[in-house]
Amino acid sequence: MGESVELTVGGRTVRVTNPGKVYFPERGFTKLDLARYYLAVGEGALRALRDRPTTLERFPDGVDGESFFQKRAPKNLPEWIPTGRISFPSGRHADEICPTETAAVVWAANLGSLTFHPWPVRRGDTEHPDELRIDLDPQPGTDYEDAVRAAGELREVLDGLGLRGWPKTSGGRGLHVFVPIAPEWTFAQVRRSAIAIARELERRAPERVTTKWWKEERGEKIFVDYNQTARDRTIASAYSVRPRPHAPVSAPLRWEEVPDARPRDFDLATMPVRYRELGDVHADMDEHIFRLEAALELAARDEREHGLGDLPYPPEHPKMAGEPKRVQPSRAKK
Repeated sequence: MGESVELTVGGRTVRVTNPGKVYFPERGFTKLDLARYYLAVGEGALRALRDRPTTLERFPDGVDGESFFQKRAPKNLPEWIPTGRISFPSGRHADEICPTETAAVVWAANLGSLTFHPWPVRRGDTEHPDELRIDLDPQPGTDYEDAVRAAGELREVLDGLGLRGWPKTSGGRGLHVFVPIAPEWTFAQVRRSAIAIARELERRAPERVTTKWWKEERGEKIFVDYNQTARDRTIASAYSVRPRPHAPVSAPLRWEEVPDARPRDFDLATMPVRYRELGDVHADMDEHIFRLEAALELAARDEREHGLGDLPYPPEHPKMAGEPKRVQPSRAKK
């Protein structure tokens, strides 16, 4: 596979070992191709990760090999890559890497990190999210085009609440929309806001959108995965490479691009070209900060006028106060 290759990234030298190791057999992309990709989109990738505790989704032998999520910082972490301490729902803690320069992203790529999963917090305050993340997840029988339609309606819901979202492809069939917020609310409050937004979207398009947590109840609709805002739930970052044979990436989009874009348009080869031409189309995201009072008031009104309280948490979470029974409806009936 050849000797190691040294890449100059900013003022640092990052070594890529086994550069010829094939990571994507269908396309022939190697580990060096992956590292060079993250170098090419470095500022954009770093913008999405800067100072955020980040879980690494690693594929040391490529997409056809075994993989694992590395939440704790690797033991060989360079001293120039800082960490941030996060708390899991169980009460345990972990110190995760917090990239502050592009070299950290390329260094992680050398470990076989295809996808980066940043927390919606910064290392200076890991208890108060500064992003509200909305995941539009197509269910069986639906596709990207259905997610696009839901995203357009979501944009109107956000606008009505004084919020603005930045959309990106998931790298699969769905869409993600991120809203930068003031870090003044807890994970529970941000999740409550996400539920209120999801319910409003469901009210506007009940035949096409669902908030049902149990898969057996969702039908052929777009699921608004409100639990992606729960503690220790993360969404692939912008520019992250996704572990699929054709090497797609999670592509930041401008709203006017959303209807015509297709997830397969953006991959390890095409994204650097787009980046050279347009730069990071989400570069201005950190210049905006929005507030959640209107969304939280919507949640309170739903509860007060419609009896709509909390929804089930993910299975790894302890039972939360006010949470409905965490059991599949079909099993509950039995």
